[in-house]
Amino acid sequence: MVNGVPFPCSILEQAAHLADGVDNVVPIHPSPFKVACASCAVREVCLPLGFGADDLRRFDPLVARRRTVRRFEALYRSGEPFRALFAVRTGFFKSSLAPKCGREQVTGFQMAGEVLGFDGIASERHTTDAYALEDSQVCVIPYFELETLSRDMPELQRQLHRIMSREIVRDHAVMLLLGSMRAEERLAAFIANLADRLRARGFSGSRLVLRMTREEIGSYLGLKLETVSRAFSRLQEDGVLEVRQRHVTVIDAAALERIAHPLAN
Repeated sequence: MVNGVPFPCSILEQAAHLADGVDNVVPIHPSPFKVACASCAVREVCLPLGFGADDLRRFDPLVARRRTVRRFEALYRSGEPFRALFAVRTGFFKSSLAPKCGREQVTGFQMAGEVLGFDGIASERHTTDAYALEDSQVCVIPYFELETLSRDMPELQRQLHRIMSREIVRDHAVMLLLGSMRAEERLAAFIANLADRLRARGFSGSRLVLRMTREEIGSYLGLKLETVSRAFSRLQEDGVLEVRQRHVTVIDAAALERIAHPLAN
């Protein structure tokens, strides 16, 4: 089980899948130009959040490279050695597990300012796949150098802990979605969360372009494709959303929040 989502195969079978293909490592090919966090548009929602000028000068050499990841290309795959964290500069990613005995299970979606790769820290091998949903760029942050620097930079260590805590909170939220909410509530919570994250990055929180398919949304929410489509139709019929293929407009934000958080009402 990952993020509260059951898999259609045993733990032993999943472990066997993770062990397969360990030697088939896809190398990191970062682009040669330098990165400067101080001039990055998503710095205020990314790893250097809250850094002063001195801290940024110490951190910048660590974030030495960017890597371009084309649509549908893997950033990393399950079983590959863990070497770095990846801060999303532009674009959109999905993380997932794909056991041999079952279909892909989406475990999360990541956008600009968010960090991928934490799954590899414990075992020093990635346990999930990460794929770009559109042409994207990431900043490559070598983890063991980051760990060393964080010992001398308390603010960096605190920010790492905040990001890890945010991942745990997100896992708990997904467990709540899957355990106690109807299909419309799950979808409303997903759209509301996506809108909040986009708004925090200076984008519209009411006009969304979904980079993921409905099948991928269903995999993440524990719903069948047909159920996701019916939930979209129901929210549109109720005047909460306007849906045109992957373009979603939030018509009634207050109603969306009420549906997304039924326990708060």
